[in-house]
Amino acid sequence: MKILLLSTLAGMIIGAIFKKLRLPLPAPPTLAGVMGILGVLLGSMVAKLVHF
Repeated sequence: MKILLLSTLAGMIIGAIFKKLRLPLPAPPTLAGVMGILGVLLGSMVAKLVHF
């Protein structure tokens, strides 16, 4: 749980820095893009369990 909180905090800080410097965000700008990344993560977890 601590790792999740620290990674979320780090992402928020990096997002704020990018926004302040007017740089494009290094992440998908839509919920569909974020869900795609989550799908890749979940797919890799399932493949690890199934031993593809």
